[in-house]
Amino acid sequence: MSAVSEKLAAAREDLKSRDGVLIAFSGGVDSSVVAALAYDALGDDAIACTAKSETLPAAELTDATRVAEEIGIRHEIVEFSELDSDEFIQNDDMRCYHCRSMRLGAMYDRARELGIDVVCDGTNASDVGEGHRPGLRAVEELDAYSPLLEHDIEKSEVREIAREYDLSVADKPSMACLSSRIPTGLEVTEERLSRVEKAERLLRTWGFEQFRVRDHDGLARIEVGEEELETALDPDFVRTARDHIEDCGFDHVTLDLHGYETGSVSPETEEPAEAETEDVVSNVFDADYPSVD
Repeated sequence: MSAVSEKLAAAREDLKSRDGVLIAFSGGVDSSVVAALAYDALGDDAIACTAKSETLPAAELTDATRVAEEIGIRHEIVEFSELDSDEFIQNDDMRCYHCRSMRLGAMYDRARELGIDVVCDGTNASDVGEGHRPGLRAVEELDAYSPLLEHDIEKSEVREIAREYDLSVADKPSMACLSSRIPTGLEVTEERLSRVEKAERLLRTWGFEQFRVRDHDGLARIEVGEEELETALDPDFVRTARDHIEDCGFDHVTLDLHGYETGSVSPETEEPAEAETEDVVSNVFDADYPSVD
């Protein structure tokens, strides 16, 4: 038996010992693997639950519903609004903590209604070493159970397990919530979330797979994966993106030549980064670029 198979078997047996679990289910590969494991172990005593809010793209909710049907697990949807929280709107370096606390809180509320004691999430063993991750603090404080982390299952192994379960999301790129597109220190508003979602929906429609549209207070900064950068540099795409993404509510549209980078508008450390964010936004226009001479 391979190391991954041993971890998989141990996680399944662990879940089987529970009376029932509710999985915080985004439809991404991590939570989908947890849902598949839990359904395999517990059958109808495992329930997937997706939190619907302004920060979740409508396409992701649709995808989560589809993947839950693919697994065969019962799927619940709870609704709440992060924008009810002034701490979240403030968008400091603890935004993910406030978001995860509210999201998991909604999960626990639904679990109690269903008579379930255990809420699972998709944190894996690779997440704990990825720098500034305040959302993990919320997972610890609320005592959510993370079977992938508990059994030392890393991201590459998660995808291997997803393929073993024949999940369609096995190779799905990571998808953080829409608020991650707004630089730290710039308030999260419904207007900003909405125009980011519309712009990213266009990029998805145009065939891009790994991308983000960062909202620098009205300036859309498009990031695409390195393998898709050549397509994004095509003059026809440039003209189309400029016209249609401005129609989403942006004042200016730019393409980041560094390409897609996870957390490119988020802090690397626990220190507040508002001042740095302001510098980034202004320097787009204020930089003194040298000439070829």
